Amino acid sequence: MVDPRPSVIAKRLEGIKNIIAVSSGKGGVGKSLVATTLALALAEKGCKVGLFDIDFTSPSTHVILGVHDVKPKEEKGLIPPVVSGLAYMSLVYYSGELAAPLRGEETSNALIELLAVTQWGNLDFLVIDMPPGIGDAVLDLIRLIKRVKFLIVTTSSKLAFETVKKQVKLLSELKVPILGLVENMKMADSDIIKDQTKTLGLNFLTEIPYDANLENAIGHTDKLFLTSLGKAIKSVASGDAFSC
Repeated sequence: MVDPRPSVIAKRLEGIKNIIAVSSGKGGVGKSLVATTLALALAEKGCKVGLFDIDFTSPSTHVILGVHDVKPKEEKGLIPPVVSGLAYMSLVYYSGELAAPLRGEETSNALIELLAVTQWGNLDFLVIDMPPGIGDAVLDLIRLIKRVKFLIVTTSSKLAFETVKKQVKLLSELKVPILGLVENMKMADSDIIKDQTKTLGLNFLTEIPYDANLENAIGHTDKLFLTSLGKAIKSVASGDAFSC
């Protein structure tokens, strides 16, 4: 029997102008903070924005946004609640504080179901916080959303960037557009990541210095733009590639 949900997904997303998957080769590089702050920055400049957290390993954008006691509205599907000016959908609505130990086909099925039932309406941007790595969720997203573009987050670590190389190779082979790379938590005065990014043929979007005050901004969206990360991502959002 043919699964009708992929055709439903195309219908659900037809009112969205730009779909950006914020991804990373590995966890712990600040991907969710970049995704959330990018969505907030786009909304602040007047774009209509949705944020979709599909990080099956550990959804955390709700913590960054300071989300409490909100749920999607059920009406011929699920209508995301508006949080800090964003249409916001997350796995955490269903997993709560529990782990979501999904495997293979289960991950694919959960992602397909969420994409099929969520009613985003008309948006300028849908920012998707991806799971780290290049596993099932990434491959399924590429298969299901033909016009998705990736934004990759790394740190200055050689180990983190080594995984980026593999990720870029895969995306290039699949002919998936990459908007560019963000170097987060930079601590040393070095252009190694910037130079290697250009060697890969990618745009180097910005570097973000390590900011010890960033932790205090988590849960308080008004404070995020006062951090080095907030200022850098706001500058990225002002670029031509992120025009409403």
